[in-house]
Formats: sequence, structure tokens, C-alpha cells
Amino acid sequence: EVQLVESGGGSVQAGGSLRLSCTASGYSYSNNRLGWFRQGPGKEREGVASIDPNGATTYADSVKGRFTISKDNAKNTLYLQMNALKPEDTAMYYCAAVRGVPDPFSTLSRRQYNLWGQGTQVTVSS
Repeated sequence: EVQLVESGGGSVQAGGSLRLSCTASGYSYSNNRLGWFRQGPGKEREGVASIDPNGATTYADSVKGRFTISKDNAKNTLYLQMNALKPEDTAMYYCAAVRGVPDPFSTLSRRQYNLWGQGTQVTVSS
């Protein structure tokens, strides 16, 4: 069974840092586009960051310069380092992967991602 399992969420004060992890079983990260998404209260799920097999990364404007996506293929683990957190970063964070052909025009287009984790909650207080 293919599974993505996130961890590392929690509660922090504004300005703090967290690192999220997402470990895959039954699935290889090596050759597939991976991403982090988030869904805040009353909001739609939005793309935060993505990483392609060649290491190219993309970030939403709201997190550029503060978040860093990375992966360890040997450990089959995806990471999201989040620094300088703001209250508006409060959300459930999901890792996701593309099985099949990725969207050549948008790395953060949600519909191309067809494998999802269960989510981990991040709460940032002011």
C-alpha cells in the first residue's frame, strides 16, 4: 500500500521555526514531482512549495525566502523547513506527490497531485 505520512507540525510563536517531514512507503520519491500544500480555516487548499526530480524548486509568493523544500531520496523523505513563521501560516499542511505526467506549466497546480498524506497541523500564535 502506498502511503505518505507527515510529521513535525505543532504550535509555535510568530517568528519561530518548524520542520515538517513526509515519509513515503511503497513509493519512490526519486523520479516524481513532490509538493507541500496547506489549508487554513475556511480557505481552499493552496500550493506552498514543490520540488522536481532534478531538484528544481518552486515557492508560493507568500512563503518565498522563509520556507525551504528539500528531499532525501535515500530516506524517501520530503521536508519543509519553515522559518520566520507568521500567524497567517496557520493551516493543516499536506505533502503530495505526482504519479504520472506532471503539469508542464504549473508545478503547484493541485490537480496533478494524486497521492496525498493525511496532514499535520501548524499553528502560529502572535
